[in-house]
Amino acid sequence: MSGSERELVRDLARQYVEVCAAPVQEERRRLWRAHNSLRETRPLIYTRAFAWSEMPQSKCQCDDPLLRQYEAFFRQHLFWSSLDDDSIFEPWVTVAAAHRCGDWGVPVERRRTEDERGSWKALYPIRDPEDLAKLQPARHEIDEEATAARLARVQDLLGDLIEVDVDRAPAFRVWAADISTHLGYLRGIEHFMLDMMDRPEWLKEMVGFMSEGIQRAQRQAEEAGDWGLSAHQNQAMSYAEELDDPAANVRGVKRRQLWCFMAAQEFTATSPGQHDEFLLQFQLPILKEFGLTAYGCCEDLTHKIDMVRQIPNLRRIAVSPMADVAACAAQIGRDYVFSYRPSPTDMVGYGLDRDHVAGLLRADLKACRDCCVDITLKDVETVEGDDDRVRQWVKLTREVIDEVYG
Repeated sequence: MSGSERELVRDLARQYVEVCAAPVQEERRRLWRAHNSLRETRPLIYTRAFAWSEMPQSKCQCDDPLLRQYEAFFRQHLFWSSLDDDSIFEPWVTVAAAHRCGDWGVPVERRRTEDERGSWKALYPIRDPEDLAKLQPARHEIDEEATAARLARVQDLLGDLIEVDVDRAPAFRVWAADISTHLGYLRGIEHFMLDMMDRPEWLKEMVGFMSEGIQRAQRQAEEAGDWGLSAHQNQAMSYAEELDDPAANVRGVKRRQLWCFMAAQEFTATSPGQHDEFLLQFQLPILKEFGLTAYGCCEDLTHKIDMVRQIPNLRRIAVSPMADVAACAAQIGRDYVFSYRPSPTDMVGYGLDRDHVAGLLRADLKACRDCCVDITLKDVETVEGDDDRVRQWVKLTREVIDEVYG
């Protein structure tokens, strides 16, 4: 760890601390608390992605892996803060605990294209019914020695400048806890869709095994006092009047004090009945333990809104670029937060045609005018190297919001 690299990262940390301390952060917290509690606010904007790897600001200088990790974090968040959306920047950095069990015990090989940003295919390990016996039961167990070593290095690097949070929440959460994601990796989407017809009880056995394992790992983490307020997750800003705000190093909380996020992207082509029978009924025992739930990512939930209403603590529903915005608005109303996700390709992927983009936003926002709506820009793969495009999109989106909402 060279002195010059260390000082570079520390200088970035100082800049990030200034961003976190800006008064606008408290105003954004107030807005997100109210918005996620279904109170009337202006539509909030969240730029979840902005083709970061294309930005010249993304180029790191550090060779040391630890320094490079935090250099990348600070560079990305400093650029993000310049976009002037409604994202909140929290005054801490996180050290993830080292988990002894973070998967299902069978390797999932990924075969990639030559382009590192290209596609990949999982070589599914569960190919025959008897392969189910290969799966390892999920559990929550932290490697304390490895975690302490990680923490010591980061504390030495940054501890006098910014709070260092230790995230001890279980490995089985978010994408590792929605069942759908890892079912796709382990069995393959085309295979489990056939299983619904060819061997439905066997598929339910597999999904049930995963659901029980996730519940066990999350319960063990709660019993160990390892869930913390930095473990909120709702694919936006994890604030609400009903829950404690995100915070660093506040552990020993119950799941009912936290946001939970789940998706079902691999089930997008299934019917509502199949989605319910083979997935949601196994997700519900996990979801019901949490305070509030955000459901959906890129899958089209247009014809599944009634189905997801079964989730007792549901608060946010994703309306993906593939969804019918007007149909979703009619069903969601103000019962839940309408998480509107316009097509990133149309928004910023091929130039920024102001009239075209404004027209798309205007039509969709008018359709959901009576909903509790926020706007997420996500899955941006390219802005053609234009480091100002997303910033201009945010500005234009605010103009359309002002026009539609007055």
